[in-house]
Amino acid sequence: QVQLVESGGGSVQAGGSLKLSCVASGSIANRCAMGWYRQAPGKEREMVSSISSDRITYEDSVSGRFPISQDNVKNSLYLQMDSLKIEDTAVYFCTADICYRGVRTRRLWGQGTDVNVSS
Repeated sequence: QVQLVESGGGSVQAGGSLKLSCVASGSIANRCAMGWYRQAPGKEREMVSSISSDRITYEDSVSGRFPISQDNVKNSLYLQMDSLKIEDTAVYFCTADICYRGVRTRRLWGQGTDVNVSS
């Protein structure tokens, strides 16, 4: 089974930057989208950003600060995190959606990478 492995998390001061990377261990058949989710302590998991062949979406609080990109040759997904805020502190997860006839049938998850933003 294909695995998603995130890296790039760490500790940074508010206003700083981090770049998250996600590498799939192999090609993912019928992959229709990839994305980033995060879960802050005591909060629900939320979508940060997603990318497909025809659309890029962002959660409102990160729009303009966290550009998402992918490299299909390298089976990789990236999240450039700029102007980080304390409230961005969370575990960040990479996802890959598998679709059949335009409908998502399965979502793969990485193990997560910690991002800690301090004042």
